[in-house]
Parts: sequence; C-alpha cells; structure tokens
Amino acid sequence: MTNRQVQRIIVTYLHDIVMAAVSFLLSLYLRFGDAVLTLDRRTVLLAFGVFMATAIAVLATVRLDRSIWRYASVGDAVQILRAVLLTNLIFLAALFLITRLEDIPRSLVIINLFVMTALLSGPRLLYRVLKDHALLGLLESDSQRRVPVLLVGAGDEADLFIREMSRLRPAPYRVVGAIDHKAGRVGRKIREIAVMGTFEDLPRIVEELDRRGQRPERMIITPKRVEGTDVRELLAIGDKLGIKLSRLPRLTNLEGRFDTEIEIKPIDVEDLLGRPQTVLNRDAVSALIAGRRVLVTGAGGTIGGELVRQISDLGPARLTLMDNSEFQLYEIDLEVSERHPDLSRVAILGDVRDRTRVSDVFARERPDVVFHAAALKHVPMVESNPNEGVLTNVIGTRNIADACVESGVPTMVLISTDKAINPASMMGATKRLAEAYCQSLDILERRRAGGPRTRFTTVRFGNVLGSTGSVVPLFQRQLARGGPLTVTDPEMKRYFLTVREAVELVLQACTLTDPHVEEGGAIVVLDMGEPIRILDLAQQMIRLAGLTPGVDIDIVYTGPRPGEKLHEELFHGQEALLPTSLNGLQIATPRTADHALLNRALDELNEAARTRRTDQTLALVRRLVPEYQGEQLALRKVEPGE
Repeated sequence: MTNRQVQRIIVTYLHDIVMAAVSFLLSLYLRFGDAVLTLDRRTVLLAFGVFMATAIAVLATVRLDRSIWRYASVGDAVQILRAVLLTNLIFLAALFLITRLEDIPRSLVIINLFVMTALLSGPRLLYRVLKDHALLGLLESDSQRRVPVLLVGAGDEADLFIREMSRLRPAPYRVVGAIDHKAGRVGRKIREIAVMGTFEDLPRIVEELDRRGQRPERMIITPKRVEGTDVRELLAIGDKLGIKLSRLPRLTNLEGRFDTEIEIKPIDVEDLLGRPQTVLNRDAVSALIAGRRVLVTGAGGTIGGELVRQISDLGPARLTLMDNSEFQLYEIDLEVSERHPDLSRVAILGDVRDRTRVSDVFARERPDVVFHAAALKHVPMVESNPNEGVLTNVIGTRNIADACVESGVPTMVLISTDKAINPASMMGATKRLAEAYCQSLDILERRRAGGPRTRFTTVRFGNVLGSTGSVVPLFQRQLARGGPLTVTDPEMKRYFLTVREAVELVLQACTLTDPHVEEGGAIVVLDMGEPIRILDLAQQMIRLAGLTPGVDIDIVYTGPRPGEKLHEELFHGQEALLPTSLNGLQIATPRTADHALLNRALDELNEAARTRRTDQTLALVRRLVPEYQGEQLALRKVEPGE
C-alpha cells in the first residue's frame, strides 16, 4: 500500500476508536445523568478499559476503515451495526465474567447500541450528503444481478453505476469488483464493492474471482476520461482473458435519469488515443469569433466542416463558407441553416486557385478571421497528380494569404500537417511550401511600420480519425466485407487525433499571445503523445468488432505506397521546440525564408504547374524544399475508356 493509503486507514481507524470512547461515556451519562459523578471511579475505569479493548479489537477485525466515506450508503451502515453489536456483546460477556455486572447496569449496553451506531455512521453519511448535496443514493440495498462485471475506475461514475444496479429490478449486471489506475483506493470499498487492485493486477483479480465463482464476463470503463494507452492495455488483457470491454456514457448524461436503464456502450476508436484531449480556453476563442466576420475555405471537408460547426456555435456576425465541391458545400450550408437558422451566412462556390474569384469574395465579404482548410490531402492522389497538388496547396494558399493582406484581414490561420516535416510525398512538400509562404509573410507583416495588418498562424497536426481517406474508415469498410485488413507495414506509425480536437486546436492556436508567437512565423503544434502503430490499430479494431485477428479476420501487408513514410514527425531538426502558456500546445520556431525570393520562385512554380510541365514542377519543388526526397513519377498515358 502507498503511504497515502496507509495514512487514510490510520486516520479512519483512530476516528472510530475515538467515537467508541465517546459513545461509552455518553451512554453512561444518558443512563445515570448527573449521578454519574457519584459512581465508583475504579468500577467506571474498569468498564471503560474493557469496552475500549473490545472496541479496538472488533474495529481492527471488521475493518470499517476500508470503506470510502465519499460513497457511504446503507451497506456501510449495516457493517457499522455489525461492529457495534459485536463490540457490546463481547463487552457484556467480558464484564460479566469480571464483575458479574454488579455495579454496571445492563441497560448501558442497550443505550450504547444506539449511541455508538450514530457516532460511527453519522460522520460518514454526513460527509456523503455534503459531497452529493443531496440524500440520493443512501437508501439503496444490494440485490442479485445477472451479468457479472468488473468496473474500471473507482470514482463518481462507478458509484453511480453500482447505485443504479441496486435500484433496478431486475438489474442487468452484477458488479463483482472494481479496479483503479491508481493504488490510492485499492483495498477499500464502494457500497461494499471492493477495489481489488490496479490494471497490472487484472489477471490475478480475474483468477481470484474465478475461484469464487464470480468470473466477470465484461469490464466496464466508468471514468469519462481514460488515457488511450490504458484503453489499449485493457483491450489487450481482456482479449487474452476472454472478457469484453465496454464503457459508460458520460456522467452528465446519466445524472437525473434514474428512470431509465444505464446503457453500456462499446469502446470507440477515439478511446484508443494515447492522451487526454486538449482543454479549450473557450473565453479566448469566443472573444476571437463572437461578433466577427469569419471565412472558412474548404468548408465542406472534414476539418473545414467541423470548423464551421464550432464557429457557428460561437456567435459570429457573419459566416462565409467557401468550397469548390457543390455537394459538400450544400451539405454543410444546410446543416448550419438547421443548427443556427438566424445566423447570417453565405455559401460561395469557388476554387482557391482562382485568384480573381478569391479577391472578389474578400472584397464582398470583408472577413475579420480566415481559416484556410482547403487542400488536397490524400498522399497517393497528390503523388499521382503533382501539378494539382501544387496549384491547390501552394498557389491556392498564396492566393488566400495575399488576399488577407490586401483586404487588411486581422487574422489568418493555415491548416498544415505533420507530413510537411522532411516530406517524402508531394502532398507533404506542397504543404511545407504553404507553411513557408505564410511564415515569411507573417514576419514581413510584423516588421511593417505601425504594426501588422494581418497576423498569420500555422497549425500543424497529425492524422484525423474518421477524415476522408484516413485509415479508420478504410478498416471499417474492410471489416464490413469480412476482411482482410490491409496494413502498409508492420512498423508504420502515425499520430492521431479526433476531428473535434483538431478544430479546437485550430481555434485555440489563433488566440496565443506568447512572445515567440509575437515574433512572427511560429507554427503551433499539438502535443499528440506517442504515435500509434497502424498494425496495433487494425488488431484493436478487429477486437472491438468481437473478432480475433488472424483467426476471424486476416491482416495483410501491402508495402508502402508512393510518398508514404513509416514514421511521421512533428518538428524539423532546425525547428526549436518551445512550450506555450497553454497545456497541450507547443511552438516550432520558424525556418525563415526571404519573402520576395520565395514569391518569385512560386511564380515560376505556378507557371510550370498550370502548363502541366510535370518534370519542371517536381524539380522546382525539390529545389524549394531540399529535404523532400520523393522520387520522380513515371507517368503513363491513360487510354480512353481505361
């Protein structure tokens, strides 16, 4: 046990001994009143000594100190009553053998039964009521449940689940124990349910429960936030032990809903992330968006669409949605109209490659904040179409950035990718050029006399779960077909984050005022923990479907596609990694480029890409991004009808 755990046990045990002593003296006074002062002192001290010796021994045996006061209930009161009865019966028998009860009336024991019970249970139940601000949950009693389950977590959600299972008739689950990530509550109880150990003890705990005939059929994760590494560990252990893993809905969805049965949910892929999600400073973000005119490019895409949803919730004065896909633009515009029917908005069909169209949109809409999410992001697709990648990712970004400066837009945010670091693909190389242009323009603007008209922020993150072209939807489709799941290489790893988390990062990044950001050209990066091996993700998704990898569903290796790397990076070797004032956000210091020289080079690159001179396009990209190591494509002619 930890020192903290030992301290809690000692304090609780000492409390109970003191309450036992007080109960004896109070009972004596209630029996004799003021006449207690006339009793023989030696007789009283003898009785008091026998009572305390008995109470100390009984309390050490019954172990009331294992119960967690935060979750005190009728079950704990029953244990207290048992200890009180045992103490008084043994005391009565011992005192009879010593004094034949000649000077101590038997009614003292009857009085002490009530007094000692009240003094031991009162503080516990009062503490529980003060914590809960209510009397809910104090009156449930245990009953048999059907499916034996082991709870993961020993907090509020676990207590709520146990309480609900006590209330339901018949209850669908029978809680046989609990485990917790930390050792602080191991050995204690929640409503008579023992916290049996930590995650590392899980095999031993299951074996022990199996010997009792209580082998759990399911593990239920109760906390609303659990580290992805812990979820993966529990999933692996549960797979070996043949125990399914589930989780509760969020506690906020359960509170006040005691008329319906708690729904046990399967583990989501998002639960496998290796870190808690970043907490958003909503006040700062709201101040940036509320009452402002906001433009989002690529508004129909995965990131752009989520940006639109979250921005629309923050009360902008006007929201401009821009995309070159008619259907995607229609869908997101319809969703916003249903979500916020009174919000002033406009859906603009346009391509960021078209400089004239971009300028016209900026002149009409006069945005205060621009989020540039439009890009070609699918690595093999851009690898096969390098000119299109250059025109959208590089020239399109330049068009938006230049329009921001010309229109005096105060804030522009560029959405980048970890594939821009030491790029092995055209997609990564083009995004690196987009970063470099916005960085150089940001530095140029901050050196402007009188201060910058436009501040540029570049946000870099890894793969987005569920986004178009990502591996998770691919695995889901392959699972639906019965497999196999295709993995590039057993050692391939990627950083992952949820769509909502990615967008919250984007919103948060443009509120940073750290000194290194104010210097210009900095790139904001989310601390995404450790990268996840794609093979592990595939195996876990098979297990989440209730199947066994290699038995029910095969995994095959396809080999790296053009432009793919085994391991992605978040920082270049020449970028210093600096912390920020917000947890989970870091800054990569800029690799500076002369804006005028870069602009002239992009003119040349634009001409090569528009005239489809692919060899020249590739050569210019390699010259502008020296770390790009992609091989020149052997393009083939596509025959009609092929």
